[in-house]
Amino acid sequence: MGSTVGSAGHDAFGERSVRTNTDAVAIDLRRQALADRGLKAHFKTPTTPDVTSGIETAVRTVIAAASLSPSQIASVTIGTTHFINAVVERDARRLRRVGVVRLSRSFLREVPPFAEFPSDLKRILQGHVGIVDGGLHIDGSQEAPVVETQVVRECEAIKKAGLSVVVVAGVYSPIDEVFQQESRVRDIILREIPGIDVVCSREVSPRIGFIERENAAILNGAILKYARRTVRQFKLAMKKLNLTCPLFLTQNDGTILDSSSATRIPISTFSSGATNSMRGAAYLAGMDGRGGFSAIVIDIGGTTSDVGVLLPSGLPRQAGSYVTVAGVRVSYSMPHLHSIGLGGGSVVQVINDNVRVGPESVGLELTSRALVFGGDVCTTTDVCVASGKAEVGNASCVKSIDQALLLHANARIKALLEGAIDVVKTSPEPLTVLLVGGGAVLAPEHLEGALKIIRPPFNDVANAVGAAIARVGGSVDIVQGTTHQTELQAVDHAKTLAIRRAVDAGALPSSVQIAEVDSMPLQYVANQIRTIAKAIGDIDMNSKIEESAADETEKDQDAEPEEAKDLDVNISTETVVDPFTYKPEICTGTRGISEWIFSETDIDWLADGCYVLGCAGGGSPAASQIQLKRMLREGHKIRVIDSSSLNGDALIYWGGHMGSPAVSVERLQSIETVYAFQELMRYMRHDTFDAVMGLEIGGANGMEPFLVGSSRFFDAPVIDGDWMGRAYPTYWQTTLAVHKPLELTPCAIDSGDGKTIIMTRAPDDEIVDRALRASCSEMGSRVGMAAKPTCTEFVRKYGVLNTVSQAWRIGRSIAQARAANRLSSVAESIIAEAGGKDAAKVLFRGKITRVERRLFKGHSYGTVYIAAFSRGEEIDSSTNSTILAEGGELQIPFKNENIYAKHVGNDGDETILASVPDLIAVLDNESGKALGVPEFKYGYAVTVIGITCSPRWTETPRGLDIGGPAAFGYDDIHYRPLGTYVEPKSVIEEFK
Repeated sequence: MGSTVGSAGHDAFGERSVRTNTDAVAIDLRRQALADRGLKAHFKTPTTPDVTSGIETAVRTVIAAASLSPSQIASVTIGTTHFINAVVERDARRLRRVGVVRLSRSFLREVPPFAEFPSDLKRILQGHVGIVDGGLHIDGSQEAPVVETQVVRECEAIKKAGLSVVVVAGVYSPIDEVFQQESRVRDIILREIPGIDVVCSREVSPRIGFIERENAAILNGAILKYARRTVRQFKLAMKKLNLTCPLFLTQNDGTILDSSSATRIPISTFSSGATNSMRGAAYLAGMDGRGGFSAIVIDIGGTTSDVGVLLPSGLPRQAGSYVTVAGVRVSYSMPHLHSIGLGGGSVVQVINDNVRVGPESVGLELTSRALVFGGDVCTTTDVCVASGKAEVGNASCVKSIDQALLLHANARIKALLEGAIDVVKTSPEPLTVLLVGGGAVLAPEHLEGALKIIRPPFNDVANAVGAAIARVGGSVDIVQGTTHQTELQAVDHAKTLAIRRAVDAGALPSSVQIAEVDSMPLQYVANQIRTIAKAIGDIDMNSKIEESAADETEKDQDAEPEEAKDLDVNISTETVVDPFTYKPEICTGTRGISEWIFSETDIDWLADGCYVLGCAGGGSPAASQIQLKRMLREGHKIRVIDSSSLNGDALIYWGGHMGSPAVSVERLQSIETVYAFQELMRYMRHDTFDAVMGLEIGGANGMEPFLVGSSRFFDAPVIDGDWMGRAYPTYWQTTLAVHKPLELTPCAIDSGDGKTIIMTRAPDDEIVDRALRASCSEMGSRVGMAAKPTCTEFVRKYGVLNTVSQAWRIGRSIAQARAANRLSSVAESIIAEAGGKDAAKVLFRGKITRVERRLFKGHSYGTVYIAAFSRGEEIDSSTNSTILAEGGELQIPFKNENIYAKHVGNDGDETILASVPDLIAVLDNESGKALGVPEFKYGYAVTVIGITCSPRWTETPRGLDIGGPAAFGYDDIHYRPLGTYVEPKSVIEEFK
């Protein structure tokens, strides 16, 4: 327990509940400048099954040891795993069914709530689902006003379902400062169903990204009742200790919540343990985040070591925008950690004359299995004692350990820690390393990559100390217009909002500072930027801290013993397809041609492959992936054919999406492209067509023809090919425009909410894109597009063929690498599927150190900077191919998609490794999947690959004019082929 209070005569406490121990500390914050950092007492006690007794024991002990009276305690702060455990363990006793009411008149129907939840968790949580009018556009205007009668109708269904909690989620609710749609719907629900819990998605997560925000709100709603019960029990423990001070809980980002807020947003405490350890390490080392430092923290436990970076703000470097909890993608802050299998219980063994340390561990059995405790397993603790680093157990039990074994084991421990340091660093410069945790004694006195090593005093209770000194935070994620203000003014406004929210959360106004800020333009959206800001400050103990109004019925229930957990609960494991043996279904269609009948596995692999071929653009395929898989489950069919199967007189429609990915992540997938096809068919007087083809294979647009061609809509086969072989930012950058100019009109776009435009003719192809894009901006910044129907001759002569097969094979290679636990070589697997080493290459490996973004004429421009790994231990070099460039830095400018890759060596020499129209993809080393421009983030470890483009782009000068470096304004860069193009192998031909 604890607080950042510094008022005279007050002490602070910190506690973290973990699986094995509950730690408590007493800190006199008046003495934090001293060597002991004011820590007066600390205590460990085994964690108890109930919530209160372990905490009560630990706190009572430190109060007595520190000779404190209850009146001297300024605050109580708890870091707990109770809430996340209830979700991870599928504990139905502590979870409730959740109703969901979405706000949008025209969208959100294709990707339903709970769509990504594991089936067992979905069975426990899913309640009523309804959609009412509402929602916002990206510019903050209303898509539709809330209709009260619709909300009342949903209330009747919620009551009938017997639900006690409901989530309200609206499109772009985080930027809804004017209409307050979610709040209005909540008020109606509370009026119609008194006593029900209503969770507004924007209050749980103020971030853009509808699915992840709604998912977070659902999990939050499911544990609300249990959170209230738990917090009341925390307070009961305090009451037994005669403590009347405020109660706080630690959050995932290193800040705290008052107990009342914690009962409303318990999900924000899910992953606070690691953060507490990192913050506690900095405090104990006298580096509390206010001096502009960066440091690496290594928390060595019994089984694993968690390694993270503390930023100059004093807060941990955060993971990506979205994280996964219990198999569910959610949007909330969480520290970015690299974990290795090294702890006090790690097994030390000799295999084939080599000494191996971990990842096997005796874990909780250390005190009975390790040699120093009379056991029969050699562990790192035994090595530590035998090396004279620690005095634990009976040292005579390890005297017989061979000195050579000790030497090699200590060398391996050193190498593991140095490799982990390299993974989290973002530059070759050494950083200070803070060692904490019960296993901190395992580390050597010197580590490569460490400026210096500090083992702070009391480092084994750093987690509790981190809880004690946590600060108050406020954050915003907002989209703003820049028509009537500058970008700098917009950023300042976001900072002001973040500071205001920190103060509202209980921060002392004079102590609040901006911890982080990031501003980025939105593709295809004129005069709009998205800004994320976070402010932190000390607790203002003079501010009025709201206490939650306890429900008397629930209070009575607290007295009742909790029923035993059902250990036989059916925690299902999803059926996993073996990517090494799976074969796609190829059958003979009505005309005697071979057709590829898509399965859910095919959809998954296609999605991953499309994002790689998107070259960081094209938008995330995630929502399309959910939509298409749902359609298959409902019995619809998706077919793919080779271009060789087309009749000579076939009528072929093609198209896709146009607009901003920032709209896609809120509106989700819809059927505006279907509407555009319908409008163009009416204009062209076509009742049907023979096949559909994609505008581009890259990103979400690579999935769009499968929606249109499904039996749900036009029941037309999808051609294995597209008009780019990748993703490009504009409609006219197609191989059709290269070889057959003026074939883009007539065409149609549709917004999905009742707005349609048909463009009948144009003097050149470029003006078509410019005109449609201007209309797109006025129509909500995202539209479906149907292009002029084409013919078999043009598809075969000018299309990039077999790219559906190529995307599928790339996705399969990622799945195989994951299944075989060899993600370190996923780049080589992708290269093999993209034509081999003569057609594709690994360009670079390193870590993203900087991302610059700007907006010009609706497009997102910028550059991502990637620094080479200072060492390569994290990559098994025996399985990897030659890298075109090592050391130095790689710079990749982008205009929605990556344009070229320039290597800057340590000596300053510059080399263009690859450029458009060749494909440049950035792969995330942790997942093996591609990163899009929106996911480029500081600190990511990545591998950059290049793939040679189709000769459709290079066989005429016009191809390079449209798709080469000069098309993006880089006249000084001359395209040089990365390799020799190899046409992708047809899946249909292989498996028919």
